[in-house]
Amino acid sequence: MNDVTQIVVPDPKAQELQRAFDVFNQVSLELTQAYEGLQNRVESLTSELAVANGELRRQFQEKEALSERLALLLNALPAGVVVLDNSAAVSEANPVARDMFGETIIGGDWLSLTQNHLKPTDAPDEWELGERRVAIAESPLDSAGGRLLLIHDITVAYELKANAERNQRLAAMGEMAASLAHQLRTPLATALLYSSNLARAELSNTARKRFASKATEQLKRLEHLIQDVLLFARGESIGRDVIHAATLLLEAAQTMEPLYLEKGIRFSAASTVGDFIITGSRKALGGALLNLLENALQACESRGRSTGEVKLSAEISGRQVRISVRDTGGGITPEAQARIFEPFFTTRGHGTGLGLAIALGVAKAHGGSIEVSSLPGEGSEFVMLLPAGSAVEDQE
Repeated sequence: MNDVTQIVVPDPKAQELQRAFDVFNQVSLELTQAYEGLQNRVESLTSELAVANGELRRQFQEKEALSERLALLLNALPAGVVVLDNSAAVSEANPVARDMFGETIIGGDWLSLTQNHLKPTDAPDEWELGERRVAIAESPLDSAGGRLLLIHDITVAYELKANAERNQRLAAMGEMAASLAHQLRTPLATALLYSSNLARAELSNTARKRFASKATEQLKRLEHLIQDVLLFARGESIGRDVIHAATLLLEAAQTMEPLYLEKGIRFSAASTVGDFIITGSRKALGGALLNLLENALQACESRGRSTGEVKLSAEISGRQVRISVRDTGGGITPEAQARIFEPFFTTRGHGTGLGLAIALGVAKAHGGSIEVSSLPGEGSEFVMLLPAGSAVEDQE
């Protein structure tokens, strides 16, 4: 009997099922690996997030502490601090500012507050606030588009400064008492001499008139000297006149031009100040400028020739008007330049020595100054610098 070999034919469905199981196992393995990787990543991110949260918490605590310290600092500041938003409304104010302007300052319009509470003074950026005198400094807040105002109460400093200036004037008066006595003695003795001759019976009418005229001239010189002393001693009040710089220059030129023509000295005036204005005393500033022009005239005369020239000019330099008086006189020595603004110092035989001292005092009282540059034999230039603003800004 022959053996019969049986061939087992694989079942296609079983094979397909086996392949499906293999694919499932493979995908399951990959998913398991991916899950493990994702789990590791989550743990890593969780750890990083915890670190980041800790850092953020630390930064927040630091900023909170800094904010608290800044708040304490603002509250402790002796100056007022006001924060304005981009519409110029008060968004924040420290206790000092609220004490100055009232508790209702928050939310108020700053322009209205200034109009109701602040009064301008002769000094720039300084205001009167009731019985106080304050200085206001302004800084922009770029990020918010607003402004930060720092308001200093300078009442005590202002009073100390005024007292110091008064004491300096009194001290200067004491120091120049001897010089004043000498200045008064000469014209007084001359006037007494001329007036004593008037009593002579044999004196002709012509001589009598001549002596009377000379005595009157010396008495007028005494009167002018005493007026200058009093003006220097008490200082010049500033006032609140609104003066066009160009007009100030024109008035001085019109006053002095006939004198220059009479002396045969060339005179010219030029101005590029436009509509800029100066706030202060028209009389005091005009007198100070005339003093400079008279000195320039006398400097040209003292050189002994009629070919002298004086130039008066004015221009705007930043926020200042620059008034220059330049002459072709004999110039001033360095030693004299160091003393020309001292009371009673003069290089002329008939000068009182107070003209430049008064002019400098007027310039300083208006927040300005006077500078001098000179070379012997080449003439001199005196420059008066005064704070100025445009008429358009003043109207706004």
